[in-house]
Amino acid sequence: MRLTVNDTDHAIDRDPDTPLLAVLREDLGLTAAKFGCGIGLCGACTVLADDHPVHACDTPMWAVRGKRIRTLEGLRDHPLPRAFVAEQAMQCGYCIAGIIMTSVALTERAPNPDEATVRQALDGNLCRCGAHNRIVRAILACHD
Repeated sequence: MRLTVNDTDHAIDRDPDTPLLAVLREDLGLTAAKFGCGIGLCGACTVLADDHPVHACDTPMWAVRGKRIRTLEGLRDHPLPRAFVAEQAMQCGYCIAGIIMTSVALTERAPNPDEATVRQALDGNLCRCGAHNRIVRAILACHD
């Protein structure tokens, strides 16, 4: 099967039911997306498939065939990761790749979201460190 990840085409020799997260981490060495809950509830594994956030832990490869996959590693020169650093919007870093990917999808869809829209978009991303207010500030600051 072929997958396009971060604008690079890859031939993947795996069962089509293999979770996308396993392919990204084990076959392609892209480790920003993390395994959190394994059932698509925490958001640590969020990547973009054709600019829509998906939980890579429970998305089989066959479901993203023909779609453009983007991971945090593919966001070279994107302003959102820089805004997260500037606002100190991360502590342990485990959830942050998924949160940034969700935020990228949001801001590409709605370039100047308000605080309520940001909070609603991040509802599916858990951060146990309690950095949500700084995360929201980083997203809003990126577009001020």
